[in-house]
Amino acid sequence: MGVQITELLPRKQIDYKELSGKAIAVDAHLALYQFITTIRQPDGTPLTDSSGNVTSHLMGLFSRNANLMQKGISLIYVFDGKPPELKQKTIEERRQGKIEAQKKYEAAFELGDTAAMHKYAGRTSRLTKEIIAESKELLSAFGIPVVQAPSEGEAQASHIVRKGDAFAVGSQDADCLLFGSPRLVRNLSISARKKIPGTLAYQQVFPELIELPSVFSALGISQKQLIALSMLVGTDFNSKGIRGIGPKNALKLVKKHGENLNLLFSEAKWEESFEMPWQEVFDVIAKMPVSDDYSKNQGSINADKIREILCERHQFSVERVEKTISDMEKECEKKVQKGLSEFF
Repeated sequence: MGVQITELLPRKQIDYKELSGKAIAVDAHLALYQFITTIRQPDGTPLTDSSGNVTSHLMGLFSRNANLMQKGISLIYVFDGKPPELKQKTIEERRQGKIEAQKKYEAAFELGDTAAMHKYAGRTSRLTKEIIAESKELLSAFGIPVVQAPSEGEAQASHIVRKGDAFAVGSQDADCLLFGSPRLVRNLSISARKKIPGTLAYQQVFPELIELPSVFSALGISQKQLIALSMLVGTDFNSKGIRGIGPKNALKLVKKHGENLNLLFSEAKWEESFEMPWQEVFDVIAKMPVSDDYSKNQGSINADKIREILCERHQFSVERVEKTISDMEKECEKKVQKGLSEFF
């Protein structure tokens, strides 16, 4: 959803060593969007193989997962299922946004404006069925569990963390907190930097840990109020929120009315912004479908399959792929040896 409340949330910078030996449930669709949006040529076009097939997502998955696995971090990738009906408006808005971005990209192309081409090209990114299917195939070759959510991926990832099958949700968004994830880890990137939106510049970043109990304590609110606060600012189910209410004002309103949400949304004049009742949006978030039908077990690395997907299909550098596979296999061997030493 990408609810804009991150500025309110207490967080602490952590080191990758603190995540070693832990499992992270990754919001797969968000990660793939990041890859196909940011891993591009200077003119904004995505990476492709000799046949013109997009490979940005494969490059991102290969590099990031190998890096994190070598740091001793286990991963579980959770994919979106069927979106709730209330999300259709947001999906349509995003589709229209991509159409407009495509027009601006074409205009920049005509002018030879490389910076503008790069800026708008990323906004045209789409996750196709082929990208998702091949991403799942590569993840499985890495031995990484792939989980299919019945609906929103972050809700399912949050469920996995609540059950104790993962330490935290790995995402840039704070949405998992609305779904009750005890912990969120942001900035799980290969290098300590990320692209500044709308520019070619980067800023230095480090992994951050946000813990739900600390959020409640620092803001003085409950889970119910956190959902309400997010609804005032805007979620995927009530896009853009209520005009004129930002995160700080939303927090003041929520704290003023406690858990009396009828009074809260009445003062905020919800009905002037949305046709559906606030209860409908609240229930979609609070009662998002999740499933216990998933596996958290890490599999073994299928080196032959990785080579086939990356080198044979898409002409990735054989030397680079072989070195990365070797490094990952050495890390797996260390885990096995450590496990045996602890057993004896």
